[in-house]
Amino acid sequence: MTISLENVGRRFNQEWIFRGLSYRFEAAGKYAVLGPNGSGKSTLLSVLLGSLSPSEGKIHYKGTADIRVEDVYKEIGFAAPYLDLIEEFTLQETIDFHFKFKSYHEGMNAAAVLDLLGLVKSQDKALKYFSSGMKQRTKLALACCADTPLLFLDEPTSNLDKQGMAWYLGLMERFTAKRTLIIGSNQEAEYAFCNHFVELTNYK
Repeated sequence: MTISLENVGRRFNQEWIFRGLSYRFEAAGKYAVLGPNGSGKSTLLSVLLGSLSPSEGKIHYKGTADIRVEDVYKEIGFAAPYLDLIEEFTLQETIDFHFKFKSYHEGMNAAAVLDLLGLVKSQDKALKYFSSGMKQRTKLALACCADTPLLFLDEPTSNLDKQGMAWYLGLMERFTAKRTLIIGSNQEAEYAFCNHFVELTNYK
């Protein structure tokens, strides 16, 4: 799937977060959206996700046909540290709930997701008892194990330790081959495997 931006900008009140952004995210490309804290990385991802409307410009989504912005959520896997999980759900309930709305990636099922997380023994534990690292792993696994052509990750290794970083890189190698991947980051280790870069400081 491709995403084309034509002179896109977003502002809050009178302050432009970014503007004049014309860019094309090609199918199966690996993209990093870069910039210091507060530069608008999360805002741009929210615009691409369709959860925020651009203040100016146009966005076009195209798979086998054009896709309306209100329907693009069906095509997206998304993980971010600020994305809320339902704390009262157990891990098993969280997985079952998520995949009522998304199909599993080829070769995956609920048991395989648990195994990938290494949390089989915690499947009946409520998420409110999980550490921040366990929650972040869960968000990443849910996003990556869904069969979607678009995968958006914002600060994906937040709350992950060294072992968690290695697990994340393995996840990227396994689940991103045929997908359009867009990562918002200012940590090089998170996006070192990307081959396209969008520097938001160029669109101020």
